[in-house]
Amino acid sequence: MAAQSTSALLSLAGVYETLRISIPTTLEGMLGRADRRACDDRLDGWCRRIIARARMDVQVVGRENLLAGQTYLVMSNHQSLYDVPVMFYVLGANLRMVTKAELFRVPVWGRAMREAGFIAIDRSNHERACESLAEARRYLAEGIHIWIAPEGTRSRTGDLLPFKKGGFALSLEAGLPILPVAIKGTRDTLGADRVRSTYDTRVLVTIRPHIDPKAYASMDPKAARDALMADVRRDIASGL
Repeated sequence: MAAQSTSALLSLAGVYETLRISIPTTLEGMLGRADRRACDDRLDGWCRRIIARARMDVQVVGRENLLAGQTYLVMSNHQSLYDVPVMFYVLGANLRMVTKAELFRVPVWGRAMREAGFIAIDRSNHERACESLAEARRYLAEGIHIWIAPEGTRSRTGDLLPFKKGGFALSLEAGLPILPVAIKGTRDTLGADRVRSTYDTRVLVTIRPHIDPKAYASMDPKAARDALMADVRRDIASGL
């Protein structure tokens, strides 16, 4: 592997690439012409360019666990802004993320995320959070994978943070399998408290077998949610 170096320009390149796809998506949305297929194509090119610019070596273990024709509620750990392009690179563009509502207030970028079908969640408002999860459920019914980082924010240390519970309740209510994914190494590219990105890092993505919520049907709702959450946490932790 090449010697690693850090660069603020590499981080700025990521901002440029994001604006490069956000501006046309925002304009199309303003004209009422936003198209999911076009957004998918932009997201596919975006993630590939960002990974190529960083000269990131992305390795995948367990790709056979991503079954064709199956829609998943994807859950992963969250260590870096680079988790986002890596997840699109590995899982494909037929994926939308549930992310914190404040990001949708960022000019251009926030509007583009909304037009592309990303889902805002405000965890400080229970009613709105429930509405966001209901929107995620509709996407899943349309065959679009939904990605939730149950920690709710990036880990500063790389250790798993406590999990939020909403996504697990959604899985049980919708009867949709959870696909646990562990991301290791993006923190080396850009940690949560850093500005300069690092070239030539190695990232390992481990896709675990899906977990069927039907296996928890005999439990009362709270016990089922907690047991499902514990099992998903165990699987993600096993890949870190």
